[in-house]
Amino acid sequence: MLTGMARTSGGRLIAAIIVGAIAVPLSGCLYAQIPSDPVVVDEPVDEPVDEPAEEPSGSLPSTLSFADGTALPATAYVEWGDGFFADDGWTVEQPDDGNGGWSYRTIDGTCLAQFWQGLIPDVPVVDGDDGISSDAMLAVILGDAATADITPVATTGGFAYQSSGNTDVENRQVTGQDGERVWIMAARAFTATGVGVYVIVDCTGGDAAAVMAEVVAANAIVVTE
Repeated sequence: MLTGMARTSGGRLIAAIIVGAIAVPLSGCLYAQIPSDPVVVDEPVDEPVDEPAEEPSGSLPSTLSFADGTALPATAYVEWGDGFFADDGWTVEQPDDGNGGWSYRTIDGTCLAQFWQGLIPDVPVVDGDDGISSDAMLAVILGDAATADITPVATTGGFAYQSSGNTDVENRQVTGQDGERVWIMAARAFTATGVGVYVIVDCTGGDAAAVMAEVVAANAIVVTE
C-alpha cells in the first residue's frame, strides 16, 4: 500500500492519508527500451515554487544517488516541486487529491503526467537499498508484478535535486506499450525516511520519451529538514 501525503506550502509534507492499493490503468509488456539519456522528475507543491530551491544544507547529501539516500536524516521531507503551474503547454487534469496524487495533461491532449508522493509502509523495501526498494515500488504500482519481475527490465535514470538542470536523484524506471499507447514510469524510494515518489507519463499518439524529458526538466525533487 502507498500512503499519500498532501502537498504543503513551505515545502513540507504533512498528515498522511491511507489509501487503497494503487490501480494504474497500464497494459502491455514491460520492456527496457528506455531513452539512453537519464530522465528527471520533479514534485509539485501546494504553492508552486517559481524560484530556485535552496542548496542542500550541511546535513543533507549534495546528491541523491541510491547510496546517498542512506545519508538522509530520518526527519527529512521529500516532495515534488511544481514546474507546470504556470506552463502554457500543460493544463491541470486532476488537482491535488489529498492522497498524494495529482496530474497534468499536455495542451494538445496526447499525454498525461501523473505525479505521486507519500509514505510506503507496505512496500517490501530493503532498508538501506533505495535501488531495489524503488523496483519494489514500481511492482506495487503495477499491481500484479513482483520486485524480481521489475529488476531485470528496469533501468536507472535521474530526477532533478532541489532545482532543475541536474540528474542527481537516481530513480528506477520501466516502459510499456500497447498499440499507439506508450507509458514511462519512474519511481524512487527513500528508505531512510520511508517516503517514495513517482511520475508516470502516459501518451497516445505523442512522443512519450520527449514528454518525459520535458517533465523531468521542469520539475525537481525538493528535500528539506
